[in-house]
Amino acid sequence: MEASQSEEPVLRHVETDVLIPKMMREKAKERCGENVAAFSQCCKESGFFMVFKCREENAALKECLTKHYKDPAFFEECKQEYIREKLEFQRTGIPAKNRIQKLPTSM
Repeated sequence: MEASQSEEPVLRHVETDVLIPKMMREKAKERCGENVAAFSQCCKESGFFMVFKCREENAALKECLTKHYKDPAFFEECKQEYIREKLEFQRTGIPAKNRIQKLPTSM
């Protein structure tokens, strides 16, 4: 039985507890890009002493990521995107990561 356009499909436990949170982590890293870059740069410059020298950058990164992880609207946004990708995969059989349109080479 397929869900109508107005109802959401029933999601399995692994989808709500693993796959959607994974999508949230990836998107949160993109949204916290400045913090990720600052922490990465600090780690490169500090080497072995990064644990001590990069506390401020690490704290800012954790704060940014946690803000997104705890945001119910962000979870809902990711859930809706996951559902769209799932329905598209069921329709086409092509995973989202392979669905990127390529321009014809004869242009």
